[in-house]
Amino acid sequence: MAYPNQNPLMDFIARIPPVTRNLLFGMVAVYLAQQINWNFVIKNFALWPVGTPFLRPWQLITYAFVHANFTHLLFNAFAIWMFGTPLEQYWGSRRYATYVLACIIGAAVTHLLLTAWLGSGLPIPTIGISGAVYGLLLAFGMMWPEQRILLLIPPVPIKAKYFVMIYALLVLWSSFSGYGSAGIAHFAHLGGMLTGFLMIQYWRGRPPFRF
Repeated sequence: MAYPNQNPLMDFIARIPPVTRNLLFGMVAVYLAQQINWNFVIKNFALWPVGTPFLRPWQLITYAFVHANFTHLLFNAFAIWMFGTPLEQYWGSRRYATYVLACIIGAAVTHLLLTAWLGSGLPIPTIGISGAVYGLLLAFGMMWPEQRILLLIPPVPIKAKYFVMIYALLVLWSSFSGYGSAGIAHFAHLGGMLTGFLMIQYWRGRPPFRF
């Protein structure tokens, strides 16, 4: 006779779809590795700017699993769970994994190219999965534009399509008005959203992929 799992935490984890769950596990695992040897993880797995001796090809992916502190990890993990779970259930794990990976790489490439072109100042590495989070946010808004999202500040509901448009404008503005401020990789956010938009348009057979 089978008995239900009596551990609420394990039940909660089991209900998270596999790709989203593995993303979260990977982020936590790398964060724990950072506590053991911060310098090694940053030197080898963060995304270093073009022209620095530490830049490596695999950093186009691994930077996303590195986070500055627990708060940075917590907010990104919450967003991955909140927006990634319904998208993986809707698309299926294979398409969802392809989308997330493309957003991670697209965010990294956009950040590297634009900062190299405009000049990035000090050789500061980029870390965090925020580029993919912005891609997931965009996808959520495109899949369910009428779905209401409850903001934290101010605590009012807003339709997903408006939420995404506001964030996209803020990211675009911040990218070109102070892309290096406060250590925030605005170009990576912009790249994640742009990559996500192009992928969804491609899957839908819409412009710029339909002529």
